[in-house]
Amino acid sequence: MKRSAAFLSIALLMAVSGCVDRHGPAMAADTSPSGDTRPLHDLTGSKPNIILILADDMGWSDLGAYGSEIATPNLDRLAREGLQFTQFTNTSKCFPSRASLMTGLYPQQVGKDKSSNTRMIGGTTFAESLRRAGYHTYMVGKHHGSENPIERGFDHYVGLRDGAGNYFNPGTKARPGEPEPARKEKDGRVWCFEGKCAKGYTPDDPNFYTTDAFTDWTIDYLREATADKAPYLLYLAYTAPHDPLQAPDEARAPYRGKFDGGYARIADKRWANLRRLKLVDDRYPRPTAVYRDWNKMTAAEKADQTARMEIYAAMIHRLDEQVGRIVAFLEANGTLDDTLILFMSDNGSSAELVTKGKTGREIGADNPIGSVGRWASLGPDWAEVSNTPFRYYKNDSYQGGTASPLIVHWPRALGSKNRRVEALSNLIDIHPTLLDLAGLSYIPTADATGRAAPLPGISLVPLLEGSPTVSRPRPIFNRWRWSRSVRDGDWKLVSIVPQGEAEDGTWELYNIATDRTETHDLAAAHPEIVARLDRAYNDWLKEVSSRKP
Repeated sequence: MKRSAAFLSIALLMAVSGCVDRHGPAMAADTSPSGDTRPLHDLTGSKPNIILILADDMGWSDLGAYGSEIATPNLDRLAREGLQFTQFTNTSKCFPSRASLMTGLYPQQVGKDKSSNTRMIGGTTFAESLRRAGYHTYMVGKHHGSENPIERGFDHYVGLRDGAGNYFNPGTKARPGEPEPARKEKDGRVWCFEGKCAKGYTPDDPNFYTTDAFTDWTIDYLREATADKAPYLLYLAYTAPHDPLQAPDEARAPYRGKFDGGYARIADKRWANLRRLKLVDDRYPRPTAVYRDWNKMTAAEKADQTARMEIYAAMIHRLDEQVGRIVAFLEANGTLDDTLILFMSDNGSSAELVTKGKTGREIGADNPIGSVGRWASLGPDWAEVSNTPFRYYKNDSYQGGTASPLIVHWPRALGSKNRRVEALSNLIDIHPTLLDLAGLSYIPTADATGRAAPLPGISLVPLLEGSPTVSRPRPIFNRWRWSRSVRDGDWKLVSIVPQGEAEDGTWELYNIATDRTETHDLAAAHPEIVARLDRAYNDWLKEVSSRKP
């Protein structure tokens, strides 16, 4: 494949200096069915281009199409013209979700259930699979693992190999006129530019902003892919709106003062929007709020909390603008109708607070929130609002941790009318769906258990074609540290032991058909269902956790 001059320049700069700078210039739903339920293969006639976009730590109601007050017109358009899933779920944690998405396996099966500082063990990524169908494969953004994605089926990769990083300066050196960049590691995060990876990437451009840079690199790859004339898969993993809370001043400007009324006021507005959009109804009892009473907070506390939500909103707004740039590029070259775009989040909004040592203070606490020198986090109060209408947060197997928006846009195959998809779906379903659309069968390879296991998920193609349901032979399982769950049809078993081991928790049982917000525990009323799902969970855990002798 011919490589662009821009990326040849990247490789040269990396070889000479170990770093590079390439920040380019910024450039009520209709729920009726589309009416066309013919097989997607008949509708397309050829393999679609695929762009998979992943947000980071974004709550279920953080998009306008899902009830937010944050302006996201570009993603709202994709939802309005495509499919909007209401019961799509993830693992509740960044790196397990990313491993599950890429492989279609549970994170336990590829050794990504405990630490991000490991390589995926075995399995097959969707990039490795689609290469067999002649796809050119690209990745941009956050990987959150120890291998370069080029080692796992991507022809090209540029981005943050590690977890979260400073948006303005992800390196270690202060640029002229700026404080030292706030960061978690003294020597910085690992960034990769094609085959070259290094720590401490400090961009020279004072206007560098990670969300924008990821989009610049994406459009470079799309330009190359379009010229190659082959079908392509492009996986774009943004870091927004994961902390640190950082956004350019112009992005924050529309949100100044918007959140002065506090948590309850914004949560009430979101609830009203969700009702108006018919995204919630009587199946969603409203949980009791646990965020603080705004009226009992000091003026300084209110100012601090308002600033956090303003910047968080600005980060999502900026992400949406960048998605708009990608859509505009596709429209300009006439390929939007033939491109399958999927948008989702890796977990719910985060209540985590990043502090420095035992001080209890944020990194760079003496610098303003939102600046290059401060690592500020959203915190549990706004995270609860962000996850409206659900309870709990990232790291928890309750809906607040695992519920994600999923938007699917593909005009040529799906038509252009919004359709809601209420069937249960999960990250493990993406790989089999892409295989189905590419006309491929899965070829199992040995994973971390030592077995060549089949994919546990299902193809979502019947849902894309218009079916209201799809058969799922096994429950969906989740386990991350202190929380676990089993979802079997309308029944959900879940437990949580904060700061403990998941298996020490007491199971709660919810009927999602009538209680999607998990407010009425039915475990005592249905012990037989609890026992059945508990056995299924223990069998699954043994299956995915065992290692080959």
